[in-house]
Parts: sequence; structure tokens; C-alpha cells
Amino acid sequence: MVKVAVIGVNHIGRIHCRTYAEHPDAELVAVCDLNRELADSVAAQLGVRAYYDVATLLEREPIDIVSVATGGKENGSHHLEPVMAAIAAGKDVLVEKPISNDIGEAREMVRFAKERGVRLGCNLNHRFTPAAKKAKQWMEAGDIGTPLYINMRLTIGNPNESTPWIHLRALHPHSFDVVRYFGGEVRRVQAFLTKSPGRSVWSTASINLEFASGAVGHLTGSYDIFGWHSIECCEVAGDKGRFVLDNVYESATLYPHLEEELRVYRNSIMTGMRGFDDTFRLRLDAFIREVRDGVLPDQISASGEDGLAVQKIIEAAIRSHESGGAVVEVE
Repeated sequence: MVKVAVIGVNHIGRIHCRTYAEHPDAELVAVCDLNRELADSVAAQLGVRAYYDVATLLEREPIDIVSVATGGKENGSHHLEPVMAAIAAGKDVLVEKPISNDIGEAREMVRFAKERGVRLGCNLNHRFTPAAKKAKQWMEAGDIGTPLYINMRLTIGNPNESTPWIHLRALHPHSFDVVRYFGGEVRRVQAFLTKSPGRSVWSTASINLEFASGAVGHLTGSYDIFGWHSIECCEVAGDKGRFVLDNVYESATLYPHLEEELRVYRNSIMTGMRGFDDTFRLRLDAFIREVRDGVLPDQISASGEDGLAVQKIIEAAIRSHESGGAVVEVE
């Protein structure tokens, strides 16, 4: 059994806790939060020990994995300290996205994990759905041919007005990870941002993409779309066909060129994903298995380096907007 502790047990952290507690190959042994009342409450619900500082947790608990689900500014400013402490203690770490809202801190975490030889994963959970994996299989089988364009859309309703860049830095690590999962590295971006009526932050984005492969693409993202309809769609097209991955996990459809028949993968209501929270289950399961099976740190899926890569794209998009929509190279 892989022994796990979760640091930060607010909403997302509690999803981590429940997922580990229910996993057949993991044992949740402790939770940690600066809010003592919250830590005690979650610990009591799950029958585990509560801690209120990271140093004591790491000193007393013989754990294999530390999940860091703290928040902070743009959902990422409180990640550095617990991640670095866990890495220093030789623990494998899964950190929530964004890996950090500060690109320097993200680099520091990735560098330190590599230096210490531990696994650093990021919760880029949208790529782990069966529908996404099926679409990836179509690509690898050559069913779309040479990729030509990738169009991504991720829109939710979120009234957060805490910083000008909350929408890009907090939400679109998911978008750009899906884009990179199918299209590889992004070379250049051009961003145009706007605000819906009454808003003070850049809440809707249109971002042009150029990939290292030569393919092109686009992201439409928004915090202004409140409703019950599809929140996410990814279309990947090549010279032999294209596919559409709809609403994170609901379906994937392959449209072969010059053929009347389509290939459709649909989430089963009986044996498939039960809801969006299952994206956490699938992602955490992948990390547990990689730790259990001894997968090398530089070969794990949705790694800290992937988390850093998507933040680089976001920072390039911010620079593009600040430059009046100039085309900006991604580092």
C-alpha cells in the first residue's frame, strides 16, 4: 500500500482525501492544514491523523506520497513551501494546478525535484479521461494523419475578481495541457483579452497558437459563461481526419476524411465516469500506480515539467496582451 498525506484540505483537498481513502492501493494516513478546525474535522471524518504544520507531518509520518492542494493567490501561491519541504524529505509529490502562479517558483520546484530524484506530478486531470486516451490512440494510429490545427475551448462561470490574471493562471493550465497532450510544444502565442460588462479582470481570452511541429491552433477561454452546457471542447485535425473531444469526458468522435462513417466513443452510464470528480480519481490513480511501479521521475505523466510548460505558455500570453497583441515566443 502506498501511504499518502494531503496538505491543504479545503474543497479540492477533500476530493484528494476521499480519492486516496477509497483507492485499493493507497492508504490515507494523515491530513495537514493551517486551519486546525478544518484539519481536525476532515481527519475525524476519514479516521486519520491531523497535523497543523508540514514539518511535523513529515517528521512523524512514514509516507510515500504528499498531495499538495493548498490554494492562495490565483490558486497557486501557497504551493512552494510545502512542495519544497516534501521534496527535501524525499517524498513523491502531486501538486494541484497551477503548479505555481509564479513562474520562478514553478522552476524552483521542478529543479529541486530533479535534483533530489523524486517524482513531481501536477494535477492536470483533464488528459486522463478514457475519451482523451481514445483520441490519443487515434492520433498514434495515424487516423488523423499529420496534425494541422488544434482548437481548444474551456469556459466556466467564475466571478473571482482577485487579480487581473486569475482567469488565465488558474483555469488554463488545463486547456494548455490538453493542447500539449495532443499537439506537443507551443512555440508562439498571440493573445487578445476582454472583460464582460461589470467585470474588472480579463475574464475572456482568444489566444492564437503556433506549435513547434508547424501546426497552428487556438484557445477560447472564459470565466463569463454560466450555464449547464458543455464546458470544454478540443478539436484536432490532420490531413487524414479529425476528432472532437467533447465536454472533458462525455464523448470523442473521429471524422475520417472521405468516409461517410464516424467512429464515436461515449462515456457509459453504467461503467464509465460518474461525473467530473472522477477526473481526480483517474489522475490520482495514475500517480499512485507510477509510484508503486517505480516509474522513473522523468517518465511520469502530467509531470511538474508539464505544469511548468503550461505556465510558460500562459505567461507568454500575458506578455502578448500587455504588448497590444504582439506575437510572443514561448520560452
